[in-house]
Amino acid sequence: MTLDQPVVLATKNRGKISEFQELFRDSGIELKTLGDFGPIPPVIEDGDTFEENAVKKAQFTARVLGIPAIADDSGLTVKALRGAPGVYSSRYAGENADDKSNNRKLLGEMEGVKDRTAAFMCVLALAVPRGPALIYEGTCEGIIARRPEGDLGFGYDPLFYYPPLKKTFAQLGSKEKNSISHRGKAIEELRGELDRVIVWLKQRLSEEPF
Repeated sequence: MTLDQPVVLATKNRGKISEFQELFRDSGIELKTLGDFGPIPPVIEDGDTFEENAVKKAQFTARVLGIPAIADDSGLTVKALRGAPGVYSSRYAGENADDKSNNRKLLGEMEGVKDRTAAFMCVLALAVPRGPALIYEGTCEGIIARRPEGDLGFGYDPLFYYPPLKKTFAQLGSKEKNSISHRGKAIEELRGELDRVIVWLKQRLSEEPF
C-alpha cells in the first residue's frame, strides 16, 4: 500500500535525514525533507519530554506545509546524571553547541563516575495538518565510554558503547546501527503497522478542510 502524497521529515539534521531515508526505503511513503520546501519558522522545542517536542514539531510542520509530517525527538539519558542531558541533548553545552562540545561536557560530567549506564531514547510523531498525532517509541541501552571511539554517526555516537557488539555507535555502519538503534526501533514499530498508518493518513487527509 502506498500514500499518494509525500510526508515531510521535520528536521535539518543531516545525520537524522540520512538514517530516516535509509529506514524508510521501500516503505511506500515518499519522504521529503525541509530542504525540499521554502524556509519555515523554527519550532521552539520547549517541551519537558521527548514526546511533547516530537508532537509539537510534527504538528507545526504539517500545519505550515499542508502535508503530513513526521518528527522525532531523541536524546541521551544517563543514569548517574539523573536522566541528563535528556531533552537538552542537542544543546547540552549551550544553545549553539556542536557535537564535540556536547561530548566534551558529558565526559567532564562523567569523570570519576563508575556507573556509566545510559540509554538513547527516541519518540516519533506522525501528524496531519489538523488533528492528533501517532506516537512511536524506541530505546537502546548502553554505556558511556571513557573516550570517543569511531568516526561514523553523529551526536553522542562516539561515546555510546553498545556491549552486545563491543563497539560505540560511531564504530557501526549505518545498517548495523539502524538494526539496533533507538531510532531504528521506533521506525520499525511504525513500519510494523504501515498499512494501517497509511489508511489512517488517507482517512485523516480526506477529512481535512480545504
